[in-house]
Order: sequence, then structure tokens, then C-alpha cells
Amino acid sequence: MTSKVIGSIFAILLTCSTAAAADIRRVVTALDANDKAIALFDSHVTLEPGSTPSAKLWVTDTAPAGLSFTDDSGAKPTALPPNLGTALLVVEFPPLDPAEEVKLDPNFMMKVIGERAPARGLPVRHPLMHRTRTVDYAVVLSGEIDLMLDDSVMHVKAGDVIVQQATNHAWVNRGTQPCRILFALIDSQQP
Repeated sequence: MTSKVIGSIFAILLTCSTAAAADIRRVVTALDANDKAIALFDSHVTLEPGSTPSAKLWVTDTAPAGLSFTDDSGAKPTALPPNLGTALLVVEFPPLDPAEEVKLDPNFMMKVIGERAPARGLPVRHPLMHRTRTVDYAVVLSGEIDLMLDDSVMHVKAGDVIVQQATNHAWVNRGTQPCRILFALIDSQQP
């Protein structure tokens, strides 16, 4: 499932123009053997190449979240949070190429999400529209993008915050510059 989601997100290569993406500095704190706060990791995480560059920064798989003072939880192979878990990631959405957009299967992203999609919700109206059984906290870090819902579109830009609750949505960049968004995805109940 995980490789299918990640691979399919990058398969959007056909729909988007190329975008340059910089690395993200990630600092992870922990307690050492003497209970002193330390920087366990202080490194750059490279956005994975593709049409929609992204980087997974951290994943938890329990609630309340377990703490890892030794392991790199960002290395877990998942894009969506595990059951009872969370995933923190950065995604950079390049401008969408309208000529390629019309070639996409109308249910492209819903097929990518597969069984993790809640049954409750209207049929999707755009190939990039999907829903996941998650509450998503999204912070637009740079650029602008359209958040498409069932019957409305909100234009959001750097500094805006979105709370998405297991509803149909699509991120559609109709601009000329990439849009970078930080997502905290939290497993949720069925809507």
C-alpha cells in the first residue's frame, strides 16, 4: 500500500511541470542516557524527486505517540499514517499542466488511496481529488494553490492553515510557481 501511494503520487509526473525543490532541515530532539535534551538528528532531508517532490519527516504508529530516542521514525515506509498513527511530510506541488490534466483517469487519486478511502463522500469531480481516513493539518509554507472541494474552491497562499477532516479534496496548482505545504496527517475514525 505504501509503495503504491508514494509511487502513484510521483506518477503525477505526467500532469505537472518540473519544479526545483530544496532540502528541508529537520531537527529531532531526544533524551540521552543522562536525561539531557539533545538533538538526535540535525540533518537535511531531501525532497524525493518526481513531479510532486515530497519528504516524509516523521511517523508515529501509536496513540498516544511512542517516543524514539534512537531510531529515525522518518525512515518508516509510509505516506499515510498507520492505524492510530501520524505522518509529518512536506509536499511541493508544481504548476499543473492543463494538457496533461485532461488525460488523467477521473478517479486517479482515489485509486491510489484505495482501501484507505472512507466510503462516506460524494463521487470525486477531479482526477486529483481524493479522501483519506485522516485529519490533515496543512500549513502553506510558500506559493499559492487551489483547494478544491465538492462544490467550491478556496485559493490559499503562504501562511494559510487548512484542517481537512476526511473529506474530498484536491490540491491544484494553477499558478506559475511551485507551492510547498507542510502536512501533519493523523489517523481518524470513519466519517
